[in-house]
Amino acid sequence: MLPICHTCGVQFGASQRPPETCPICEDARQWVPVGGQRWTTMEELAATHVNAVRRDGELVGIGTAPRFAIGQRTLVVPSAIGNVLWECVTLLDDATAEAVEALGGLAAIAISHPHYHSAMVEWAHRFDCPVLVHAADAEWIMRPDDAIELWDGDTRELGELTLLRLGGHFPGGTVLHRPDGTGTLLSGDIVQVIPDRGWVSFMYSYPNLIPLPAAEVERMADALEPFAFETIQGAWWETTVPRDGKTIVRRSAERYVRALQGEPI
Repeated sequence: MLPICHTCGVQFGASQRPPETCPICEDARQWVPVGGQRWTTMEELAATHVNAVRRDGELVGIGTAPRFAIGQRTLVVPSAIGNVLWECVTLLDDATAEAVEALGGLAAIAISHPHYHSAMVEWAHRFDCPVLVHAADAEWIMRPDDAIELWDGDTRELGELTLLRLGGHFPGGTVLHRPDGTGTLLSGDIVQVIPDRGWVSFMYSYPNLIPLPAAEVERMADALEPFAFETIQGAWWETTVPRDGKTIVRRSAERYVRALQGEPI
């Protein structure tokens, strides 16, 4: 069997029985439910859940219903090398695969951080494409496979798209920059889109409310300075900052640092 953690949605390698623990959920950036760790499989998940494939802003998104694990949706991003799947969801059934094939298939999958590793190897095998994961987060790969391509450094080009390692939430925390039009930043929750669309935020642990150091947030904002973007696409359906994205990141980082220093915000 290929066990899937019910809390984070990450698929593990083949085993006769589920692991005793999920290292991703035991880490301070995630959590183990009060009732203990639960496991499922792709077959069990497909019996109770389906994927919605629909537009989200300028892109096509794929998200699972009812909500499973962390609840993120993935985005299909056209590029010069073909479609890039940004992030991943766990469920992959025939209907989803057919919908993606109708869009032109996938040339690559790119993941922002380990909470969204999901069933990335399953997707890579189905579409015969690599999965790009930053080498700084290699220890969190729960299903090792030759389809996983570890990349190093601060940037990785995918046609006209750019993977940018920002760190923060995880050492290898990555965002995807799309230069089309006025520019879009696909941020996962490395740069978190919050309910007030005039701001974003940054955290070491979201569920456990552990902030990042001021210097790390300033470094992240500085790393985004060379890139032009108006729009920010977050990790869930309709989590979109529609305009002034670059300005919003900068002023949000400044506000975050003031808050940590006990200054008025």
